[in-house]
Amino acid sequence: MSQLINAATLALVKHFEGLYLEAYQCTAGIWTIGYGHTGLRHNDGTVRQGRKITAQEAEQLLARDLEIFAAGVSRLLLPKVAAALNENQFGALVSFAFNLGLANLSKSTLIQRINALRWKDCPAEFLKWNRASGRILRGLTRRRQSEANLFQSKEPWLVKP
Repeated sequence: MSQLINAATLALVKHFEGLYLEAYQCTAGIWTIGYGHTGLRHNDGTVRQGRKITAQEAEQLLARDLEIFAAGVSRLLLPKVAAALNENQFGALVSFAFNLGLANLSKSTLIQRINALRWKDCPAEFLKWNRASGRILRGLTRRRQSEANLFQSKEPWLVKP
């Protein structure tokens, strides 16, 4: 059973994903809508050029997506680790996985350090994932630092431009 997503995690994801009520292609060329929803199906149609949704639909998609990623993160955690994580730590991992995918989290040193209970090593592991197409991106650097701050429950956790 996965943990619930707390308000800080929801705010972090919304801040960095932004709200788009019309489908667009992200930098990776993937059709995206709402708060970073990239699913192939959206209620009554595929996410594609010209697709539009309401703000309420965007909220529903995000809630469903975060449930899926929370369950995926839970599956990657050893039971003793899952029990030891606080809501902010769990949420930082969900945000990371939502942005980069569960496959990347599953093969990362970050998840290895977490499952080994090496908490002090984790913030630096978040920061290693700030590149797209080999280039360091400021937005990804800010997101990873925000996730690392949330993981450490540092205030303020959100890094703004």
